[in-house]
Amino acid sequence: MNLSKASPKIAGLACILALAFFPHRTPAQEAKTYAGLTFHGSPKPLPAGAMTEDWPHFLGPHHDATTRETKLLAHWPVGGPKKIWEMATGEGYACPVFAGGRLVYFHRIDGKETVDCLDPETGRRFWRFDYPAEYQDRYGFSPGPRSSAVIDDGRVYVAGVTARLHCLDLKTGRVIWRRDLMADYQVPQYFFGYGPTPLVWKDRVIVNVGGKARDGVTGTCVAAFDKLTGKTLWEVEDDWGASYASPIVAKLRGREVALVIAAGESRPSVGGLLTIDPATGQVLDRFPWRAKVYESVIAGTPLVVDEQRVFISETYEKGGTLLEFDENLKSKQRWTQRGFGLHWMMPLQLGGHLYGFAGRNPPDTEFKGLDVATGKIVWSDDTQFDENGRTSSFFRASLLQADGRVFCLGEDGLLAEFSLTPKGAVTKQRVRLFYATSTWTLPALHRGLLYVVHNTRDVRDDQPPRLICYDFRGE
Repeated sequence: MNLSKASPKIAGLACILALAFFPHRTPAQEAKTYAGLTFHGSPKPLPAGAMTEDWPHFLGPHHDATTRETKLLAHWPVGGPKKIWEMATGEGYACPVFAGGRLVYFHRIDGKETVDCLDPETGRRFWRFDYPAEYQDRYGFSPGPRSSAVIDDGRVYVAGVTARLHCLDLKTGRVIWRRDLMADYQVPQYFFGYGPTPLVWKDRVIVNVGGKARDGVTGTCVAAFDKLTGKTLWEVEDDWGASYASPIVAKLRGREVALVIAAGESRPSVGGLLTIDPATGQVLDRFPWRAKVYESVIAGTPLVVDEQRVFISETYEKGGTLLEFDENLKSKQRWTQRGFGLHWMMPLQLGGHLYGFAGRNPPDTEFKGLDVATGKIVWSDDTQFDENGRTSSFFRASLLQADGRVFCLGEDGLLAEFSLTPKGAVTKQRVRLFYATSTWTLPALHRGLLYVVHNTRDVRDDQPPRLICYDFRGE
């Protein structure tokens, strides 16, 4: 039909039918290329029978740096897995997240906190949302967002470095609601800006707000907002503030609880683990765990070992500790291990042992294995090796488990696969993807593709910060 000669009513009907039968052709659904995107080539098809999972929030689908994805690339080529695409990024430390066939990445570009919604296999953009964010880190770190986006039921939730919380439509990027937490709760800048990633649980968004005292009354530490409207559902008043760790909901003693590490800037330094009823906001347990050092922070999310025990960690003074909860959800320390203080990564649990990179700074960082039952460190490894005549290591690395395998991203761009046992770590394969410091973002794995972010320029070839997609699919 020639729509130019048709009546307006017929032409309108034809457009409606076209939208119904060809939704991928509508402007809202068309992903477009843009400056800064480089496409290298399509990935291999997914292997037959491969299991895949969405990765809708930081730390993966299970909030513990694990995924059930299977049939991954067994042996990496020389130079590493094949690049599919890469995108020049702005500032920040966020992890890309995936759901509904889309990738969402949160960063800062030209003074604006920016949410990009991309096609996971091509990097092409569906939409971009941004807003001005005036923030300068007083310690010289990136002024970009510290927290990652969260995707839930067709919506995107982001909390920026200046504590502005947005809910966006995943399909269009339209703002559904927003909350200015700094204005509503007097959230301070803290040491490195606002950092916790929101948690979506059932009908609500749980946020470690970290508000300060108002008129002599203890400020709001944690709050829950209606995920559809942003309306406040409950608030927890506490002076512990906001940490840089992400809250989680887990089942302890047969009951779902929110586990929130709260540890904001304060004199004296206070903070620890709050155990909260996510439905009502009732505080069930309050366990102090914070170094006395004024500039200490806690960035590691709690690890739920089983339905009775939770591991938490800080790296400045106290280290790690195992808590056991009784029938009334009151915690008791089982052991403390100063030598297993992890800066920001969540340890990986394999059987009765935990594995992680302990230490505050690169010179004192070691890869360690720990017996959960006793808290005893069973081995330590500085992971040093010779790389083209210079000594290299993984330093404060991140671990990811998938397909019965353990992958590691070092903080300057080394990728490795380890075999981990109570006797030690064996390097199965290793490759340098790039050479960029501050590679502190956990890699994401989605539909057999590995997504790695480096947050500073590559010192070898001066490439800017990038989000890179690698083909991790097996045969």
